[in-house]
Amino acid sequence: MITTAQETEGAGVPRLNVGEWIETGFGWVNDNLGALFDLIRTVVSTLTGGLDDLLNTPDALLLAVAFSLLGWLVKDWKLGLLSIVMLVFVISIDQWENAMTTLALVAVAAAIALVIAIPLGIWAARSDRVSGAIRPVMDLMQTMPAFVWLVPVVTLFSIGVTSGVVATIIFALPPGVRFTELGIRGVDAEVVEAGHAFGSTPGQILVRIQLPLALKTIMAGVNQVIMLALSMAVIAGLVGAGGLGGEVMRAIGSLDIGLAFEAGLAVVVLAIYLDRVTSAIGHGGMAVGRMSKLLRRGRPRRSPEPAPAKTT
Repeated sequence: MITTAQETEGAGVPRLNVGEWIETGFGWVNDNLGALFDLIRTVVSTLTGGLDDLLNTPDALLLAVAFSLLGWLVKDWKLGLLSIVMLVFVISIDQWENAMTTLALVAVAAAIALVIAIPLGIWAARSDRVSGAIRPVMDLMQTMPAFVWLVPVVTLFSIGVTSGVVATIIFALPPGVRFTELGIRGVDAEVVEAGHAFGSTPGQILVRIQLPLALKTIMAGVNQVIMLALSMAVIAGLVGAGGLGGEVMRAIGSLDIGLAFEAGLAVVVLAIYLDRVTSAIGHGGMAVGRMSKLLRRGRPRRSPEPAPAKTT
């Protein structure tokens, strides 16, 4: 074992056993908080498995049509047509079930990441001290190589889908925090001051002024969280997360070029679909797209009220 008194090679600097300290810390956490990690494992595996079963229960073609209709509703017929073509392609290469497993993992990980990231970003936007404290943590989470996060999560949660989800949450969370803070801080100060002048409370200003004006920036962060979650979900195949990541790892183990490209193309299809849909929602696709037109068309028209009679 290397001690702190030993010097690094050729530098004359004492060796710091950072790795041993971190390993000892994780060992203590695992020994003392094992029940908590068992609970997290149960909840995450239940959510992911339930969503996976839900996505794989309907007929593949029927679900592909439903996804394409969603694309049509949030934007236009072009996105709907592109979606059905791409999703039918995934069915044709026999990767639909794996794609839905990956989609379930991404959905659960992205949802949990956003539940943590958006409130944390709001808190950071309202406090410079909090912003300064979490910035180095976000830098560490975002710049650490993705494969490194697989080691501690496997130590805490063992091999399986939970490790893949937790590693994905860690890797995908920082953009949600950063974009939320950036969007709220970018709101015009004069608009906020006007809200204070009219007697609005800080909570009312946040809900009625800052969040609506920062929505596009926050949705850009949501888009980035989903894209990073998808990329990490493939890497999570190394720890038994399954889905398309598992297929990629199986292809690497057997040097199966065809399987690798089929799984990779299915990942590309999911990435394009999720990116287009979330981008359309972030740019007001729900407000100006086909859904809004259908809703307006279904509303009964109000008859004009009669003008009040003039009194003499």
